[in-house]
Amino acid sequence: MEIPTPHGPAVAEIDGLARPRFLLVLTHGAGGGVEAPDLLAVRDAVTPIGGLVARVTQPFRVRGARAPGSAVKQDEAWTALVAALRARHPDLPLVQGGRSNGARVACRTARQAGAGAVVALAFPLHPPGKPERSRAGELRAAGVDVLAVSGDRDPFGVPGAADTARLVVLPGEGHEFKKDPGRVGEAVAEWLGARMPPAPV
Repeated sequence: MEIPTPHGPAVAEIDGLARPRFLLVLTHGAGGGVEAPDLLAVRDAVTPIGGLVARVTQPFRVRGARAPGSAVKQDEAWTALVAALRARHPDLPLVQGGRSNGARVACRTARQAGAGAVVALAFPLHPPGKPERSRAGELRAAGVDVLAVSGDRDPFGVPGAADTARLVVLPGEGHEFKKDPGRVGEAVAEWLGARMPPAPV
């Protein structure tokens, strides 16, 4: 599904049950795509519990750029594409999230997009080797509950528990969750399953 935004088209791949409980909009990191193992694991774990999962390729990736560019433009494109998805499913509670840079976008735009919660996978707390350049403020400014899932060997750091509603730290995992991405999906499904309303009758 192609979605127009002020900064070019985005593309959403949507999976879920016929009668979903909620809409989960997920996106990729700065250099990756929606086939990242953790995003696929979240899709596979969340759709059985009633999540309608939209994995979104942002406009900068659709046009072939390697870097997101301006955070302002990225956030404008994101809020536009989420609004388009919400218009198609107006009765579903919205959760938004992503991995790495995508998690930052989800936190920065949560209130404007009308999200009820954020899923932040491998949130890049700081550039590698530069802990003084913390981005914890983006987590705190989300304005909604944030689930953060990180690996304890992530060179981008691990958020503090005080800056999230729930922090899950996976032993032995790095930034890409290569060892067992299924654990990421399980953590997200457990958290969302407990907080989302039941499926419509």
